[in-house]
Amino acid sequence: MSTTAFPSAAARAAAAAALAEDASGKDITTVWSVPEELMATAEIRTRQSGIAAGLPVVAEVFAQVDPEVHVEPAVADGARLVDGQVLVHLSGSARSLITGERTALNFLQRMCGIATLTDRYVRAVAGTRARILDTRKTAPGLRALDKYAVTAGGGHNHRLDLAAMVLLKENHIAAAGGVTAAIDAVRREMARTGQTVECDVEVQTVTQAAEALDAGARWIMLDNMPVADIEQVVKFRAGRADASRILLEASGTIRLDTVLAIAGAGVDLISVGALTHSAPALDLTMLLTTGPVPCPR
Repeated sequence: MSTTAFPSAAARAAAAAALAEDASGKDITTVWSVPEELMATAEIRTRQSGIAAGLPVVAEVFAQVDPEVHVEPAVADGARLVDGQVLVHLSGSARSLITGERTALNFLQRMCGIATLTDRYVRAVAGTRARILDTRKTAPGLRALDKYAVTAGGGHNHRLDLAAMVLLKENHIAAAGGVTAAIDAVRREMARTGQTVECDVEVQTVTQAAEALDAGARWIMLDNMPVADIEQVVKFRAGRADASRILLEASGTIRLDTVLAIAGAGVDLISVGALTHSAPALDLTMLLTTGPVPCPR
């Protein structure tokens, strides 16, 4: 499974913040109970099947805890995992391994969980034209990592932030005075600033969708629409000469048991907030073995 480029800078900053939050430099339990000179090896294993995501974050966490810790991934991001499989081999100071354990697992469990849930949605719509997208419903401070995990699961990224593109949502449209007025206002500002970006227009009804089409919208988000209404909008698009230039996106409380019917209605994109706001963490564990440490492989 291919992924986007790993967001190294975001991982570095997130790891630093997480380690500071955990007071990793003042781990009194470990310092008081584990001999300073003790060396050890460890493995991170999964206790359930899923999709790997976030392996480079483990290396980043331990690099900040102790640069002498050796981290060797046993799988690549995007790999399909089975219960009991090893994801990472580690070796180094036992104190360092124990201190960094929870922070590394926190990142890895979350990212694998997001990738695993994304994979389920992607497989659910296999054979249709629809692509699965994420949203901005990410954990504060972890957006780049959350969105990377989506791609590890076979999904695609929607806008990264508010500056990436225009997304005219219900409140924007209400404040602007309607669908056409909002689209026209954005076009005027694009012309004035010389900045051209994608513009996605959210609508709630078939009537609003028809208005957006007539206003020249090239990307329309059908929010919380029944499948029958989505099919009607798809037919409207098909009857237009510019149909091939128009993207239709479904959104709003998309579930695994409904996503195939929505995809079958003929949309191009399905955005799923649950990928990042409700993905259960994959159950992982890190087990330590004390004793002589082998040379790095």
